[in-house]
Amino acid sequence: MENFKKYIALWLSQSISQLGSSMTAFALILWTYEQTHSAFFISILSFCNYVPYVLISIFVGSFIDSHRKKSVMLVSDCVVAMASLFILGLFIVGNLSVWHIYIINMMVGVTTAFQQPASFAATAKIVPKSKLSNVSGMNSFSSNLIIVFSPMLAAVLFSVGGLPLILLFDLFSFAAAFCVLLFLICIPEQLTKEKFNSPFAEIMVGFHFLKTEKGILYIMFTMAVINFFSRLTYENILSPMILARSFENNIVLGIVNACMGVGGIMGGLLVSMKRESRKKATMIYVSAALSFLLGDLTMAVGRNVIFWSFAAFAASLPLPFIMAGQNLILYKKVPENIQGRVFAVKNAVQYSTIPLGILLGGYLSDYVFEPFMSSSSDAVILLEKVVGTGAGSGMAVMFLCTGICGFAISVFSLFCKEIQKLNDC
Repeated sequence: MENFKKYIALWLSQSISQLGSSMTAFALILWTYEQTHSAFFISILSFCNYVPYVLISIFVGSFIDSHRKKSVMLVSDCVVAMASLFILGLFIVGNLSVWHIYIINMMVGVTTAFQQPASFAATAKIVPKSKLSNVSGMNSFSSNLIIVFSPMLAAVLFSVGGLPLILLFDLFSFAAAFCVLLFLICIPEQLTKEKFNSPFAEIMVGFHFLKTEKGILYIMFTMAVINFFSRLTYENILSPMILARSFENNIVLGIVNACMGVGGIMGGLLVSMKRESRKKATMIYVSAALSFLLGDLTMAVGRNVIFWSFAAFAASLPLPFIMAGQNLILYKKVPENIQGRVFAVKNAVQYSTIPLGILLGGYLSDYVFEPFMSSSSDAVILLEKVVGTGAGSGMAVMFLCTGICGFAISVFSLFCKEIQKLNDC
């Protein structure tokens, strides 16, 4: 129980640091848009973050398993803090450019590839097994709370003191989290002594384990498909669609985004308070199916802020249950000495589709679906009865497609025999 109390201190400090990082990311989007007035340049920010993260993730597993998780987390946090300090310095001397932000985002993607599996493995060593489900809910609660409040806080501070003020807040939040981790948290270590002749050898260790646990491998592949569908719409076109269909009403967009965050917060609270599910695999795919069914499909057919707000809430509420189910299965099935490698493979596989979804979503909206819904074919007339007409109707059709496809893949995965076997772990 003492270790769990220390984890709460770590969770709180890391959450504050993540708030600072999230505010910086949002402020950089505002600054980049001020310089370019281009949505495409904004999408490249996410692209530059995800691509190195995915490419590096698959190679870092054995490094995590053979090094102290606390040290990896501290160094990763320091690199991100130095990146913020570098941006602050460039801004003060008047030399900050958009391409600097792209490089910084790539650096952050690389450090995240190390930090996340290290944090995952460290949590398993600090937190009692009986509390792992609660921890997953706590993490979902804090991450969604950050999603709700970081844009508002960043917008206020950005208007008051500009980018420097937010960067200073980020650096102070990092310092607090760094001190807590360095001085208060002790992580029991069981380091591996294995030596590899090539970086691909460690990948094979993770995949070799997954050959014996096909259910976990199938979860990774199906979640990669689910991530692709979710990023195709929510990452790219939610805001443009709401603005187009609400006559560019920023208040409506703010309400919808807030409801999405509130849904995630509620889901995180429910997961943190509920008992560990006996059917973890079923929980993953039932939650995913409900998210697509009630979220995407309602978003597609909605015509006002009430429908859109409900859809945003319903889409995000099940997400903490998906993450909790996955984490519990990995904690219980993967030996501690290879958790870093398996978790790194998981990240690389599941997130490999996100960059493609980010880039493809905007392209399909601007050059395929919106022009298609402006035509007068029989199919368009039929779709207009479902999603309505006018600007944004093409993007609504995209939500309709992702809702149907995401629901179908979730239900299909639910009945996979190998995945169902994981309910007994």
